[in-house]
Amino acid sequence: MGLVILNTPSTQGVKYAGSKLKLIPHILSLFDGLEVSTVFDGFSGTTRVSQALAQCGFQVTSNDISEWSYTFAVCYLKNQQPPAYYQALIDHLNAVQGYEGWFSTHYGGLDFQGSAVQSDGAKKPWQLHNTRKLDGIRDEIDRLGLSEVEKAVALTSLILAMDEVDNTLGHFTSYLREWSVRSYKTMQLKVPKLFTNTQEHTVLKGDIFHSMQHVKADFAYFDPPYGSNNEKMPPSRVRYAAYYHLWATVCKNDKPLIFGSAGRRADSSDTIAATVFEEFRKDDDGHFLAVKAIEKLIASIDAKYVALSYSSGGKATAIELNDILNRHGRLIKTLEIDYKKNVMADMKWTHEWLRDAEKNHREFIFLIAK
Repeated sequence: MGLVILNTPSTQGVKYAGSKLKLIPHILSLFDGLEVSTVFDGFSGTTRVSQALAQCGFQVTSNDISEWSYTFAVCYLKNQQPPAYYQALIDHLNAVQGYEGWFSTHYGGLDFQGSAVQSDGAKKPWQLHNTRKLDGIRDEIDRLGLSEVEKAVALTSLILAMDEVDNTLGHFTSYLREWSVRSYKTMQLKVPKLFTNTQEHTVLKGDIFHSMQHVKADFAYFDPPYGSNNEKMPPSRVRYAAYYHLWATVCKNDKPLIFGSAGRRADSSDTIAATVFEEFRKDDDGHFLAVKAIEKLIASIDAKYVALSYSSGGKATAIELNDILNRHGRLIKTLEIDYKKNVMADMKWTHEWLRDAEKNHREFIFLIAK
């Protein structure tokens, strides 16, 4: 008999369009009755799923293409110290004198009687008093010469603190016209909600198909950044690199070239940062490239079990996806998400999910045995 998980571990992350926070108990339920010790989280995002899996005793390999996701994964999965170990570091960073540096120049704004629109007509993601602190603390993190894990903990703490005082709807492609209530608060670093790892986890950063070449696991979980199937929607609306470009800049501190009213990194532009899973084009045979990529994922991964998150707003039709799943394994469980209740609907077996798949905004998690 496999592992049965009785309690859902606490996890931590920033506001995120693809967050699985409320679904973690249901994702963990997929492991009931399975003999699993190693897990691959192929699109880890804020790493909440990886955090939960690690705390449940699995040996985790986490992967994502983004710099900030890698930083979060190192922070939570590589830490072997009690949280109190980092308190002196966090206290030191909170005491750093702020100044008007690169972040303040490009992303800090003044309050014009509640308006975030500046004299040049631009809106900003943070108030200037917080970007001053960001500038000072970010430079200090580099100056201290920290170990990889210590630096990841410091950067994660900084990102979480800035996430609590932002002037956005949860991403960095546009900013609010009126300052949010939280943007007036003073940013304060806290030690992240760390846990002491007992397993030797692996953290990868790169294209999923490259990373998969180095992975062998009992269980793989895939939650690709699906693009919209709305042909009229501009691609920039669905690029995750664009949504969270500022977190990448906080991690790298590379003062990149930026463009547009949101001050996006030049390397987050649609022509550079698009992933095949967000692709809206077809190949010469008339097949969506995103659908072919899903099949390649399932076919190529060296794992006994594969769990795949799928949105009905994605490119793959229900029939196409059903064919893919059954070509490469045996469908043993399907969970359907009820967004109105923010929970999973009753478990559905085999092909029952096809009846609901064409309804608006449905999401499923499939579990297949390869």
